[in-house]
Amino acid sequence: MKPFDPYQSIHQYQDASSLADAHTPPSAWYNQPAIHHLEQQTVFHHQWLLVARADEIANDGDYVAMQVAGQPIIIVNSNHTTRAFYNICRHHGAMLKGNGKETTTGSCRKLVCPYHGWTYNLEGQLVGHREFAGVNNFNQADNGLVEIHCKQYWHWLFVCFDNDAPPLFTTDSAVEQRLDELNMLDCQYYQSRKYQLQCNWKVYVDNYLDGGFHVPVLHRGLSTALDNSRYRIEIVDKACWQSCPTKPSSGDIGQVRKGTANYVWLYPNLMFNCYQGVCGVMRVFPVTQDSCEVVFDYYFADDIDAKFRANSVAVADSVQQEDADICESVQIGLNSRGFDTGRLSVSKEAGEHLFHRLLYQDLIRGC
Repeated sequence: MKPFDPYQSIHQYQDASSLADAHTPPSAWYNQPAIHHLEQQTVFHHQWLLVARADEIANDGDYVAMQVAGQPIIIVNSNHTTRAFYNICRHHGAMLKGNGKETTTGSCRKLVCPYHGWTYNLEGQLVGHREFAGVNNFNQADNGLVEIHCKQYWHWLFVCFDNDAPPLFTTDSAVEQRLDELNMLDCQYYQSRKYQLQCNWKVYVDNYLDGGFHVPVLHRGLSTALDNSRYRIEIVDKACWQSCPTKPSSGDIGQVRKGTANYVWLYPNLMFNCYQGVCGVMRVFPVTQDSCEVVFDYYFADDIDAKFRANSVAVADSVQQEDADICESVQIGLNSRGFDTGRLSVSKEAGEHLFHRLLYQDLIRGC
């Protein structure tokens, strides 16, 4: 058997095909370690990624440390300026905070390496290094923490690993204008949940972007609260807007899903689910070629009571479990010898077509 060639697999995808002619990417994009590693160096290196909430580092000295796309990072509030660094000591690479397996928050005046005690201030400058007399050609000023581009947008903190990071939004960004219309600033953080899925992260995004195609079949409870005949899909730059009016429905779903449902995806891995007084923010990150983690943050308007919030989270959790089950089923199919590529619905799956073409553009950089 020939070794897998990721470049051949990438070139197999026809990015110039119209939606009517398009095929989905080869299944190898969803199950090969080589593609997973290439995505870390291209897709997740060049794009802005939402990684934390601004309220997690609200006070001077607060920090949040985590793994993002295989990279250990730390974001700090340094005299009310937000800074992000690789969370590694410049001496021998030990992590400064956390264990690299889960998000860690805290507060400190300095960042002290737990290995040999090298010390950095919150601007990332090396201010202490023990037992280093006699080391030739060592410049303390050149051994500060390596900084990462970081920006705050509304409630959230974004990072970009690329030294030549593009703007988060351009001054005339249609995406930013549309986000403003969702009034997410009127909602306040409530709680978070994490989901570990045994599927490639792109399976989860594909599911999100199928234009509500799966909703009447998979989410029958949610479907009773949506007027699916008026479901709309719009492509805006590197984003996909899906919207659908709600309709009267009995039970908890009808009580907590009102107004217009807006489902917004920003390339590559960020999603917003917005209803009247409710906002869910989802991020999906690859773990391996066939597993991923979804972080779901819940936000509510101030006038939403505790019972409504609890019921809303329960409804969202039920939908997430349904999505998780089908995504894991799809992953099994993608691993099968019986499947390589599929087709896309012209009326429903324009968002997936956009996603696949943007992926191709990033992946081809690594070829």
